[in-house]
Amino acid sequence: MTARFMSLAGTAAMLLFAAGTVQADNKPKASAPAAKPAPKAAPAARPAGGGAAHGPTAGGAHGPTTTGGARTTTTGGARTTTTGGARTTTTGGARTTTTGGAAGARTTPAAAGGAKAGAAGGARPTAGGARAAAPGPHTASGAPPRGSTVRSTPRGDQVRMRPGGRPGDVHVAGRNMDIHHDLHGGRSVRVERADHSRIVAERGRGYVQHPYGWHGHEYGHRTYWDHGRHYDRFYARYPYHGVYVEMYSPAFYYPPAFYGWAYNPWVAPIAYAPAAWGWAGAPWYGVYGAAWFTPYPVYASASLWLTDYMISSTLAAAYAANAAANAQAQAALAADAAPLTPDVKNLIAQEVQRQIAVENAESSQQAQAAGPNPAVSGVQRLLSDNQSHVFVAGKTLDVVDANGAECGVSDGDVLQLTPTPLPDDATAATLVVMTTKGGVECKKGAAVTVNIEDLQDMQNHMREAIDTGMQDLKDKQGKGGLPALPPSAAGAPAKAQFAMDAPPPDDSAQQQIQAQQTDADKAEQEVLAQAGSGPADAAVPAVAAPAAPPVEIALGQTVEQVTGALGQPKNIVDLGPKKIYVFKDMKVTFKDGKVTDVQ
Repeated sequence: MTARFMSLAGTAAMLLFAAGTVQADNKPKASAPAAKPAPKAAPAARPAGGGAAHGPTAGGAHGPTTTGGARTTTTGGARTTTTGGARTTTTGGARTTTTGGAAGARTTPAAAGGAKAGAAGGARPTAGGARAAAPGPHTASGAPPRGSTVRSTPRGDQVRMRPGGRPGDVHVAGRNMDIHHDLHGGRSVRVERADHSRIVAERGRGYVQHPYGWHGHEYGHRTYWDHGRHYDRFYARYPYHGVYVEMYSPAFYYPPAFYGWAYNPWVAPIAYAPAAWGWAGAPWYGVYGAAWFTPYPVYASASLWLTDYMISSTLAAAYAANAAANAQAQAALAADAAPLTPDVKNLIAQEVQRQIAVENAESSQQAQAAGPNPAVSGVQRLLSDNQSHVFVAGKTLDVVDANGAECGVSDGDVLQLTPTPLPDDATAATLVVMTTKGGVECKKGAAVTVNIEDLQDMQNHMREAIDTGMQDLKDKQGKGGLPALPPSAAGAPAKAQFAMDAPPPDDSAQQQIQAQQTDADKAEQEVLAQAGSGPADAAVPAVAAPAAPPVEIALGQTVEQVTGALGQPKNIVDLGPKKIYVFKDMKVTFKDGKVTDVQ
């Protein structure tokens, strides 16, 4: 497919590189102008008395979140969750609450590669009162997903059971430990320690993070262990909409001319077959290859090459993780799978191009020792720049759809955010699922609620994959048909000051991650045994689902965007380059694949 992009009009004014292609004489690129920050963030969450109210705490961990005037009463050490204004009181012993869930709700599982920001002993407040995300599952209305059963123990532990009696989440209060079982069969463990360090462990992988301060800002230095491979990365921690999020911050920056070479079209498109990528015969490609992911036949720019790099590496890593966990790797896509279409891939490529521009702006700031600015580089900008954005999942994630039902998202799935302003007290956004591998995953076109922390994790995943891909591209430039770098772009990358001043990587990360898995096995069994012995409370009445967010169809949208929002049409009138899609309540006319009229 040729590299034909939709206009980036909204982004061009603040991020666009100088126009033009790299010429054969390798003239250096003009650097990008400084990126304009996002609008001022909403105020941080207010202390008790406004916004969501926390339940009782044990060992410094937040209890379930309640809203709408719900009350929590605890006697004899048992913890009680209430939602939607209902009240439950317990006097000793374990208890169970069953909820009907709420539309637009969300869960907040922790997973390797993207745990929620938090601090042992409770959130560390800033001047604005921002808090860390409460561990364990909670929805936008403070309730678990529909059909969940929540059971607490006298010592403050908590278990959320899914319909059928399977555990979804286990909170071990005395150890500040949260265990999540995702719908795909994986398990993740997160522990926040007294020194504010963190361990996140999955089968065969995880990370250990240590916090440190730099120029008045907090950073986290993570040491990852992934099936025998060790590496480290950095994350800037900042408050946004009342919660803490952690933004990936590159440890190295390339010369501005390198970003220009990566951003702009190449002199001529190049062919790069699956054999050149090294995919031929790879097990993951046998599963996801032509049936779900089709690489570009030619690459007219680095952003297209980096798009396929990110998608392929994400799918390969997911396949390897399933195999290492002895999980039954999906031998074939489910019947209701929705593959990655050319239109969706082009939306990803546009996002990749934007992120290259963001990193170029960061590199200019780094020269002034300013450090990354969340208003320019973080999800804060994506949620406030009044543009549509796509996010690519870098891990399995459980979310809740508009009917309050829990469904899964897995590595490589694509979700789209429409430009809808977030309310000041919102800690989540509604996105539309654009691709799915079927089965337990959310259906294509489903509107799901994703919390801000998880959106930042998705953006982190994209930026991390782009950075790894750019290093690979730099190493391979001039070989295998890839164009050569201009001399001005070939300089060595410069290390960021915040990375130079960081504590060293944790050499014992692997041992800590493996020990945490063993500890979690024992702790989970103890909590399940205690929680299973208590009496069950009366069921909490089901919460009625609020109306779904309005569907916005605009001129210039693609067929994929429209069908993602409205579903499949009842009829299609094919007039060559002009097509009319007939839906239940409207007719949408496309010309050359773009909306030209709505009736």
